[in-house]
Amino acid sequence: MIEITPLLESEHKSPLYIQLSNYIKQEIYSKRIKPGEKLPSKRKLADHLGLSINTIQNAYEQLISEGLVDSKLRKGLYIKVLEDELPHVFIDNDKSQLPSCEKSINIEFDFNSGRVDLEHFPYSLWKNLSIQSLYEDQGELLNIGNPQGELLLREEIANYLFMSRGVKCSPEQIVIGAGTQVLIILLSLLIDKENLYGLENPGFHRTKKLLQDLGKATIAIPLDNEGINIEQLINSGASVVYVTPSHQFPIGMIMPLNRRLELLKWAQSNDGYIIEDDYDGEYRYEGKPIPSLQGLDKLGHVVYMGTFSKALIPSIRISYMVLPPRLLKKYQENLLLYKQTVSRLHQDTLYRFMKEGYWQSHLNKMRTLYRKKHFFLMDSINKHLNNKVKVIGEKSGLHLILQVDKSWQENELVERALKEGVKVYPLSVYYENGINVNSSVLLGFGGLSETQIDIGIQLLKKAWQID
Repeated sequence: MIEITPLLESEHKSPLYIQLSNYIKQEIYSKRIKPGEKLPSKRKLADHLGLSINTIQNAYEQLISEGLVDSKLRKGLYIKVLEDELPHVFIDNDKSQLPSCEKSINIEFDFNSGRVDLEHFPYSLWKNLSIQSLYEDQGELLNIGNPQGELLLREEIANYLFMSRGVKCSPEQIVIGAGTQVLIILLSLLIDKENLYGLENPGFHRTKKLLQDLGKATIAIPLDNEGINIEQLINSGASVVYVTPSHQFPIGMIMPLNRRLELLKWAQSNDGYIIEDDYDGEYRYEGKPIPSLQGLDKLGHVVYMGTFSKALIPSIRISYMVLPPRLLKKYQENLLLYKQTVSRLHQDTLYRFMKEGYWQSHLNKMRTLYRKKHFFLMDSINKHLNNKVKVIGEKSGLHLILQVDKSWQENELVERALKEGVKVYPLSVYYENGINVNSSVLLGFGGLSETQIDIGIQLLKKAWQID
């Protein structure tokens, strides 16, 4: 067994499991615990240190969440080979830099909006379905497939979208790709070059950067309390608009039905296109579901985009878009030369996962889990932050905004939190001018346990000196 004998203090400000995880991290970074080595089982280490199994479990979960340890089914936990790239730390509005190892070790609670709960991923089931895709009678999957993606998977996606989001489409309208960015590239080849793209401000910065890198003209359109401002959109001269109506990123409002109808009217009067990115529409905590823009569209002006990254796992890299008839015709005439970017084996595994009913069961389980985490986060904020913060965008999704009742700027909030081992995220990167006028930060909660959420919020109380 690896020699793990830390000096743990019961009176220390940090819980025992945090002290233990920090000790193991230091041993990893100092190379005293080598990459590829196996950690002791929870029971063995609990007996060795005289601690509870729950304490060991929480420490190991922390190491997994920080990407230092791999959990291998029926084999145990193994130290990862560390990459040269370290997580970025926000410094100011103009620049960021790579932190030292000491700074990265200090991050104990990472409220990253891109992380999901990996503990509840059905590893064994996914492995068995993957093996089925490799049977000899499935050998055809080893050849190049349909540029649009596997038909069987597209059929399952079409059925799911109609039942869950009111999206009306045939499998032939669906194009699968390795992430939303790949699909945006394909879509930009279908839309006439002279079009001006309207983007939500604040909005998803990766889409803006990608479109600009592709040479597309973009214009920032401000938000109001219902989403993208229609009057400003009309006056902008844009003929294409990219929106996140089910859970605006990053502010979090849900676009109401009347605004969706106004947006469709704009597209029809301008013969333009709406790109509807439904990146985490599966998770809603208040109110009744609102039909997708695509489901309300009668004249073919909406391109619907979705992903399996939030509901399944980010690394699966399976996203999809639903093309209206006019763009589908252009795709089939001009873009079939571009090969499919997602492995046929992964597509087939996902098809089996959906066809046999496991997808809906998994989604129901994750909805329940995230609803519980969301409730716990809100309760923790109310309990520890004493009404000194305003919560924004909490009705759906896996992140929310905290507006802090302090005179500090965004970078001060982020840096003070980091000194307490908590990583929260700046909003300025999502604004056109890079300026966040409010003292606000973004918190994602999908990848944290309830215990981590509560301790993290308590540390934010300390960091931000909230009485």
